[in-house]
Amino acid sequence: MSELIVIGYDDEATAERVLDEVQDLQKEYLIDLDDAAVVKRNEKGKLKVTTSTHATGAGALGGAFWGFLFGLLFLVPVAGLAIGGIVGALMGKGIDLGIKGDFKEQVGELVAPGKSAVMMVIRKSTPDKVLEGLKPYGGTVLRTSLSHDDEEQLVEALAGK
Repeated sequence: MSELIVIGYDDEATAERVLDEVQDLQKEYLIDLDDAAVVKRNEKGKLKVTTSTHATGAGALGGAFWGFLFGLLFLVPVAGLAIGGIVGALMGKGIDLGIKGDFKEQVGELVAPGKSAVMMVIRKSTPDKVLEGLKPYGGTVLRTSLSHDDEEQLVEALAGK
């Protein structure tokens, strides 16, 4: 079972430093990421996303996943991530990853205009070591689990099955 972790910050620079720290923790085998990204909402409400595909190698979830996830969480497709209406197609199939409405609302509040967040899909971690590494940055943490069935349903939908 994977976990979706969202850590909110007041500025993009802190979120980017945390993403770098998470990548370092992965190199030390303290966290096993499926993928991670920084999302920022500018003052006009537009989302900007920086993914970490360079850090996760062949297991990276890719733009279709992030486009779908951000579309699901923020109810908008993100330019450059949602290719050819894949977000609408997946949402039309009723795929919601089991993410509850209150979690979506909390993520929306974390990424209010002018704010940023690091979003990570984690396969496994050494929580005490990861928390120790991220503690200096502060932030507001949200987490939810993605069941094996939800993961499998998403992978199949992204593969066009």
